Amino acid sequence: MNHILSDRINNLATSQTLAMAALARELKAQGKDIISLSLGEPDFNTPDFIKEAAKKAIDENYSTYSPVDGYQELKEAICRKFKRDNGLEYKPSQIVVSTGAKQSLYNIAQVMLNDGDEVILPAPYWVSYFEIVKLSGGVPVEVPTSVETDFKITPEQLEAAITPKTKMMWFSSPCNPSGSVYSREELTALAKVLEKHPNIYVVADEIYEHINFSGTFCSIGSIPGMLEKTITVNGVAKAFAMTGYRIGYIGAPEFIAKACTKIQGQVTSGANSVAQRATITAVDADPSVLNEMVQAFHGRRDLVVGLLKEIPGVKINVPEGAFYVFPDVSSFFGKTLKGTEIKDANDVSMYLLAEANVATVTGDAFGNPNCIRFSYATSNDILKEALRRIKEALTV
Repeated sequence: MNHILSDRINNLATSQTLAMAALARELKAQGKDIISLSLGEPDFNTPDFIKEAAKKAIDENYSTYSPVDGYQELKEAICRKFKRDNGLEYKPSQIVVSTGAKQSLYNIAQVMLNDGDEVILPAPYWVSYFEIVKLSGGVPVEVPTSVETDFKITPEQLEAAITPKTKMMWFSSPCNPSGSVYSREELTALAKVLEKHPNIYVVADEIYEHINFSGTFCSIGSIPGMLEKTITVNGVAKAFAMTGYRIGYIGAPEFIAKACTKIQGQVTSGANSVAQRATITAVDADPSVLNEMVQAFHGRRDLVVGLLKEIPGVKINVPEGAFYVFPDVSSFFGKTLKGTEIKDANDVSMYLLAEANVATVTGDAFGNPNCIRFSYATSNDILKEALRRIKEALTV
């Protein structure tokens, strides 16, 4: 029946992370002892003070349509947060609240890209960037990196990727899937390249900013000359364990914010009213309330990296943020493991699911065919068992 559906949907890839999570659930339902490390979702509960704000919003009857771009009080709170945490000066008219940061990204692509416009994607990148850009008529231009360079692009690589058709660059820091965090020095060097190209806009996805073990965080928009060409994307899903609340937001030049509001008005209208009221409490909170969770992730990172280093053939760097590791497994390509021929990262991922009952995601989905991603957003005991199984499956 595909011929009846639009070319748009037929050419769209399924999200590999969601597909692997669904497969893991299916196998679990069949009675298999599956450990799923495929989804990027904190295993903590939403903090009580945020839940109380949500309950209060229900009691106060926040049950009607919200403004398309978000409640004024929330936009003001987001402006305070941007100034406090990021050194970014935005006005409420430059903020748009959406149903998750994914919708924020889709809005941006829809209002910024014409057919054939190129978008530079430092690889690895989050799975949905590529498909959102493509769906909006843009042309994704991948810039490869490797475990040896901590999966970060250099100014020289950025300069080489720019053509007369380049309209934007999209990146995340801390990065999903690699956990890499760009320093102020590294971002300043990239900004120096971009200042020679005033028509190129940057999408800075900072959804993992608080899950950061590097000790510092820099928003590229805070570098002189970059604010007016940067769209800063953030949300409360990861840091505040509010994935189901579905609230993301942007800070952007006003003409871009207005355009995003215009398209959202025709697609979803305003985001969930109760979730928005809870988000005011979240973004107004001092980030120190997150210390316990961040320390837990830091400890898990050290545990997982240490155990991965014990597996012959696995190459791993030390990610500085988010809750993922992105090991290079290319040494297994061309080998046969327990009767299974391994040609690529997808084969490694499927082999680990079949042989070790551990769900991971192929690096192909993130623009790096040598790696696999897995999340360490689960308990130390589960992580130790998962790594024991992985080591047993890969050591032959």
